[in-house]
Amino acid sequence: MSKQSGGDSAAQLGLVEIDADEAARQAQASREAADTVMKAFGGVRGMIDMTLPGLVFIVTYNITHKVPAAAWAALALSALFVVARLLKRETVQHAFSGVFGVAIGAWISMKTGKAENFYLPGLLWNVGYCVGLAVSALVRWPLIGIMLGPVTGEMFTWRKENPGRLAAYIKATWAWVVIMGIKPLILFPLYFTHNVNLLGWLKVALGIPPLLLAMYVTWQILLKAPPPIKAQLDEEPEPGQEQPDHEHSAGGPARGN
Repeated sequence: MSKQSGGDSAAQLGLVEIDADEAARQAQASREAADTVMKAFGGVRGMIDMTLPGLVFIVTYNITHKVPAAAWAALALSALFVVARLLKRETVQHAFSGVFGVAIGAWISMKTGKAENFYLPGLLWNVGYCVGLAVSALVRWPLIGIMLGPVTGEMFTWRKENPGRLAAYIKATWAWVVIMGIKPLILFPLYFTHNVNLLGWLKVALGIPPLLLAMYVTWQILLKAPPPIKAQLDEEPEPGQEQPDHEHSAGGPARGN
């Protein structure tokens, strides 16, 4: 009886160790997936690429009091960011999106002669982005999951195979709606006052902090979420691996004339 009790205790201890190892593995996998949040949104460099052109615009406008000069200065800085990334062979996704937005704002502000119109495309984009986030969460295709899935390697397995992770992505998406919705709620009323200085400085001030907060909240949510289930991609034959001899099965290779 004592030997059997000892055996049962050892087996239970082994199960506890296995459970602890599995829990630790899952916790590590969740942490690694959460750490991809900053990478997916361009990191610190991406935030700088999106924020500095607006700062350059308002500073140049205060110095020159000329909309074209301020617009061209902001556009030149955005183009410089793209060139720098190309030279370093880095991804230009965020830099290109930044220069595209700056180009539209610069064109509208120069066309109308109103400096506040430089910020109009960004404000409209913020509103559209928040609406898109909300709709995606409502239809259970959260944009945060769509953006992070390829980065974590899970693709869309969270949609049907990982309900806990789907719930986390929906929660994170709603967090982005609330946090990023603060910007247009503050800035749009200022836009209609035509107070370019206050609009410009607040636009810069509200550029990075809300983004960092949204990323941090997402990171915290994903830390507590189930680890991602990696998507099973079609395996390709390794170099040198023989392919099935279809020609042989069809009667051998064709002979030359």
